[in-house]
Amino acid sequence: MRYVGGVDVGSTQTKAVILDEDGKVVGRALLDMETSMVTIAQDAFRAALADAGLQEEQVARVASTGYGRYNVSFGDEQVTEITCHARGAVALFPGTRTVIDIGGQDTKAIAVKPDGQVADFTMNDKCAAGTGRFLGAASYALEMSLGELGPLALKSRNPVRITTTCTVFAESEIISHLAKGILPEDVLMGVHQAITSRCVSLARRVGVHSEVTFTGGVSRNVAIVKLLEDAVGMKINVSPDAHFCGALGAALFAREHAFAPAAQPAEALAQEAA
Repeated sequence: MRYVGGVDVGSTQTKAVILDEDGKVVGRALLDMETSMVTIAQDAFRAALADAGLQEEQVARVASTGYGRYNVSFGDEQVTEITCHARGAVALFPGTRTVIDIGGQDTKAIAVKPDGQVADFTMNDKCAAGTGRFLGAASYALEMSLGELGPLALKSRNPVRITTTCTVFAESEIISHLAKGILPEDVLMGVHQAITSRCVSLARRVGVHSEVTFTGGVSRNVAIVKLLEDAVGMKINVSPDAHFCGALGAALFAREHAFAPAAQPAEALAQEAA
């Protein structure tokens, strides 16, 4: 049995996935960005190898993607985030036709063909508004962990409107609302609504087609998921491993190029979860 790897170097986290020849995930790792991109990519890949119980020489090919994909010195190819998230989303949910990805510093909306190829896309990578960083500002201002934000926001009864579109000023606006006696959950729901509004605006540019798959670390935020579903009027796909979607897509490309003829992509993480 031979193996391939995918490494997704994001702005805040790095993910790595190891696939076998059949496209099954046998190892994975997720590390916070605490060192240089070169070092974190190596550490994540080695952690995924350890999770799989494999040695580096057993991996035939590695593809990298993400914000820092060119920093993966051991990689054999680099693939764009857009392409990898589309491919990974279809591997997880074969009926995917629209992908919404919210990362640490950008947001992407992708229209996807049935074979996983990109039909159209748009992204916000010039401003952190509507990204995970916007949630980070709220987390800092409220002195709460990111995992606490979504559940608390869902308790809101009178959400406040967040007027700033700039993450730099979001923290000040949040503190100002709290100083006026507005409940934290109402402030947080305003933050979540602001993020959702920007994401849905991007998605409508490429078309919101059934099925919609939500990828990236922010997909773990229950309030964002609910608000997105309310906005698009349908249930959206969220995998427990949605934050590995880019790494999965990269690994599937590596698999295609390493093993010829390429087999049909397995559902990988989705099969494993089942």
